[in-house]
Amino acid sequence: MLNADNAGRNATDPAEKEPVKILLAEDDKDDQEFFSEALDASKVPSELTTVDNGQELIEHLKDPAEPNPDIIFMDINMPGKGGKEALAEIKKDETLKEIPTVMLSTSDHPADIEETFEKGANLYVKKPNSLYSLINILKKIFTLHWTKALCALSKKQFFINEQNIADEKNTD
Repeated sequence: MLNADNAGRNATDPAEKEPVKILLAEDDKDDQEFFSEALDASKVPSELTTVDNGQELIEHLKDPAEPNPDIIFMDINMPGKGGKEALAEIKKDETLKEIPTVMLSTSDHPADIEETFEKGANLYVKKPNSLYSLINILKKIFTLHWTKALCALSKKQFFINEQNIADEKNTD
């Protein structure tokens, strides 16, 4: 799990720490590949496992042979059990609820953002269109100080998209 020892990892840290175990629930194979390419390019030491929907995600998380991931990224709209349903199930499970969850969606509709915030997601990312933008978003996510982000998370911190990443870079 992301903790004080590995929460501050970023692309400039040497790969001396354990890689972050990432579980991605995404039904679109092209989006899975896009995420994997961006993750590789972000140089975050990681191990990526992918599943195709919310049901596979829950089955994977409940499989005693599989170690729990450090962080879960999940698409909101998937066939069968969608991301919102899977999120609700994860956050109700005592053994899974502390795993940071990042919702991924092409939607930036306030109702989707509010619903996932209320269900306990840790971040909501509007899927970017460019690889460069996704790389920057992933770098932002993995350089957040998770112990602070998981406690008292504000809605302003909750929603990440291409624009607010670009705005941050312009104010640096």
